[in-house]
Amino acid sequence: MAHDRFEDREVFGAGPSEETLEGGGVNVVVRVDDTVRRPVHPWTPTVHLLLAAVRAQGFTGVPAAHGYDEQGREILDFVEGAVGNYPLTDEVRSVEALVSAAKLLRGFHDATMHCVADLDEGWQQTALEPVEVICHSDFAPYNCVFRDGQAVALIDFDMARPGPRSWDLAYALYRFAPLTAPENPDGFGDIEMQASRARRFLDAYECTRELRADAMNAVVPRLRALVDFMREAAEHDANFADQIEAGHLDLYLTDIAYVENHREALDRVVTGS
Repeated sequence: MAHDRFEDREVFGAGPSEETLEGGGVNVVVRVDDTVRRPVHPWTPTVHLLLAAVRAQGFTGVPAAHGYDEQGREILDFVEGAVGNYPLTDEVRSVEALVSAAKLLRGFHDATMHCVADLDEGWQQTALEPVEVICHSDFAPYNCVFRDGQAVALIDFDMARPGPRSWDLAYALYRFAPLTAPENPDGFGDIEMQASRARRFLDAYECTRELRADAMNAVVPRLRALVDFMREAAEHDANFADQIEAGHLDLYLTDIAYVENHREALDRVVTGS
């Protein structure tokens, strides 16, 4: 059971200078010395419990949380390295980055198995059945920190929720393979390369054949859920309305059709023996 820690949260002073970090999505994220400050949401206390729990299991690929500053922002470790923001660098597109990202996700998932029953509520979104792990739910280059071509840490847990491994794997394939249509400026490679990279990712995660099939079957539902989430959020959040106006939602719809139209080619490589 998640607990609301807003009432007794420890508050720390802010540093003397702030540097706004690239990315951040709909949040303004700043660096203060060796920490990161982010806006607090109703689910932030649950995220802090998650970070503490997986680090207690020996998984250091997430930042530690250090309470809240005098402005009410959460305080997290600053993780040295480069975040994989778009347009992706050649380093982030590399096979080394792909494989290390898969291993990072596997390590995170395995570390959450010890706390998934306790953290069953308090998230931005409700749990998805079957609950196997805590999903990051936005596992992408822009939420990974890379050093020397290796994915070493995972950041931004606002979308985390209990659910099946395949939910995270599906979105990871979309972003890392990437399973994108030629019209998407963030994508690269033809369908053969994308299928090969998808299989490489799932093998590095050490998926069974069944889990590879589950991941592929989840790609389209995962993207449709993202489309629905954006449409709903845009009704009360100008950031999402701006993203839709900029054409992001249309790109997702195009990519959904692309994956559906190439399922036979993808399945032959990704889910085959």
